[in-house]
Amino acid sequence: MLKNPTPQQIAFFSSLFTAGALTVLLLGLKLTGTIEFPYLYLVATGLICFATSYLVTIYYLKRYIYRKIKLIYKTIHKHKLSAVEKRDVVDLQSDIINEVEKEVAQWADNQANEIKQLKDWQEYRRRFLGDISHELKTPIFNIQGYLETLLDGGLEDENINRNYIQRANKNVERLITIIDDLRVISNLEDGQLTLDMQQFDIKELTNEVFNEMHIKAKDRNIELIFKQGADIGYKVIADRERIRQVLTNLISNSIKYGNENGMTKVGFYDMDKNILIEVADNGIGIAPDKIGKVFERFYRVDKSRSREQGGTGLGLSIVKHMMEAHKQTINVRSSLNLGSTFGFTLEKA
Repeated sequence: MLKNPTPQQIAFFSSLFTAGALTVLLLGLKLTGTIEFPYLYLVATGLICFATSYLVTIYYLKRYIYRKIKLIYKTIHKHKLSAVEKRDVVDLQSDIINEVEKEVAQWADNQANEIKQLKDWQEYRRRFLGDISHELKTPIFNIQGYLETLLDGGLEDENINRNYIQRANKNVERLITIIDDLRVISNLEDGQLTLDMQQFDIKELTNEVFNEMHIKAKDRNIELIFKQGADIGYKVIADRERIRQVLTNLISNSIKYGNENGMTKVGFYDMDKNILIEVADNGIGIAPDKIGKVFERFYRVDKSRSREQGGTGLGLSIVKHMMEAHKQTINVRSSLNLGSTFGFTLEKA
């Protein structure tokens, strides 16, 4: 017997059995002399019986299987079938039952994955709303406090009016920064960011960022240098201004979380088709259980230091999305009190 017969095979063998049984019966009657007829009639009757039985079986099998499969497809398919698709639903030459079982199993797996994804997104949305409300609450409450003080008489006090207005303005700038960063992330996630891909020297760009970060580094007495072996520059293909943002963020973080009187080192490594760019510091480092969270929105390694220096907690999330937009990678290595090294790749020109 066939292990997984197709409807066509079922119809063939059942019809063969029926025709064979009828033929044997008629042959027995002829041999016993009960009925007289030529052998040609016996053969013709057997063939007609086989053909009729085959067609009837095929018709009812197709109708029965289609009705059952139709109910299954109504459950697992999200789109309506066209007239042509309905005709093609039952392929009598295939192991239709086994195929439907596979489709149902695949549908069950997809449903499980969708449910898990929805739960993940629900948790992500819950945490995101909590994080953003917390981040916006601090500057809003500060502004409210300064304005209430001014309205309660502080506006006429020359010792505090300008000071409080400046503080309120600083918190407004912080709100604008958070909103701008969120807009950038939203555009990156939606694929709305257009990259201006061009060829440029990565060391030359890093030098420009070093110059921009010079005063900030000097305030903490942190030296900005290239690693040994990074004397030569490499030509890469990327969006120059977006990579400037990436370098600015990584170098700014290395200064922010680095130890005073320390250093920030940038190195370049040839990886055949790509160039690896690393930004390393000898600062506070990141705990092993926290490394996986550094690219999350609003995550801060040191919350007090970050807020004190005006960080939004969105910089590394933007960096990660920038690299994904370039179809490149970014990673981090870190140890507590030893420092952190962020590395990202770019296509070599």
